[in-house]
Amino acid sequence: MDGSLPVGRYFIMTHHKAEPTGGGSIKTIELLESLSNTFGPSGFEDEVRGLLKKLVEPLVDEVQVDALGNLIGVRQGKTKTRLMLDAHMDEIGFMISYIEEKGFLRFTTLGGWDARIIPSHAMLVRTEAGKKIKGIVGTPPPHILSEEDRQKPYKLEHLFVDIGATSAKEVEKLGIRTGSPAVISYPFEKLNEMFVCGKALDDRAGCAVILKVLEAFKSKMPDVTIYANFAICEEVGLRGARTAAYQIEPDLALALEGTVGADVPEVPSARQPSGLGKGPTISVADSSLIVNPKLVQKMSEIAKAEKIPYQYKIPPFGGTDAGAIHQSRGGALAGVLSVPCRYIHSPFSILRLDDFDETVKLATAFVKRGNEILKSCKN
Repeated sequence: MDGSLPVGRYFIMTHHKAEPTGGGSIKTIELLESLSNTFGPSGFEDEVRGLLKKLVEPLVDEVQVDALGNLIGVRQGKTKTRLMLDAHMDEIGFMISYIEEKGFLRFTTLGGWDARIIPSHAMLVRTEAGKKIKGIVGTPPPHILSEEDRQKPYKLEHLFVDIGATSAKEVEKLGIRTGSPAVISYPFEKLNEMFVCGKALDDRAGCAVILKVLEAFKSKMPDVTIYANFAICEEVGLRGARTAAYQIEPDLALALEGTVGADVPEVPSARQPSGLGKGPTISVADSSLIVNPKLVQKMSEIAKAEKIPYQYKIPPFGGTDAGAIHQSRGGALAGVLSVPCRYIHSPFSILRLDDFDETVKLATAFVKRGNEILKSCKN
């Protein structure tokens, strides 16, 4: 099998020969900012996919968009070994579920939100024409609540979005309907020389890692053939990665993630899946897979050889696209490498740029040693 995927009614395909490196490197902060700020909740990834397509085309030999909306870039290698790099492009968000007669919007979640942190945030609702309408998640002011009610967290069914409309007809004229997507949205920011914050770093950070890895092979053909998959709908059930892996049939796969950085007050060390400033996390297990111990060992050995700091992640909860990928067809050898991010699945996440850079280094080294990794894990 060569590096191509089937072409037909299921795919939109463009060919683009990788160009030599020539001062066009992607600046990390600008890359993270553009990806973070782009709209793309689960099932509505078209805008972020469009951005990623423009970014990935100069770095690969061909680009495809499959029937579900996964974006797959192929970088031909010296061998036919198929190495799948995966990061999901969707973010947790919302969908309008009902429009009140007075113009208030009820909503449901797309992905894993904690309802306690949703009230009073700014929300962007996308209209049928693609315009973004800003609103506020409304709640009763504390002045009119009883002491008992003040102590209770709001439930999702009690929340609504106020966009300044006065009637359901006015909302309809704006192009908002039942099913319209929405996100809590604040602009990406640079906190200082080391820390940045923004929405959707789970998993736009992983998307950025893949782009930086591909950039490393822009002028040098890798030993393995790289399939870079930017997946849809991870946050609602690993859906895109499952079908992408079925098509790609990878020999080896690596999911790139933005993961739980819980090195904060009130969280005991034993309950911290990862911490910032300690380098990328190598997953040992989660609720979706137990990583092959030989693969974990090999990734650790590569990190040590490259003098890359790393940490192990062993949470008993959560899952990644690797959980779907490793069960595809007859099974695939799959691992997970993540950038630790504080406050994922919230309006803002924080990451350290050095953690991001070290993740890129380890992911790049993983690709360089793809055939070596396969051989060592089969013995």
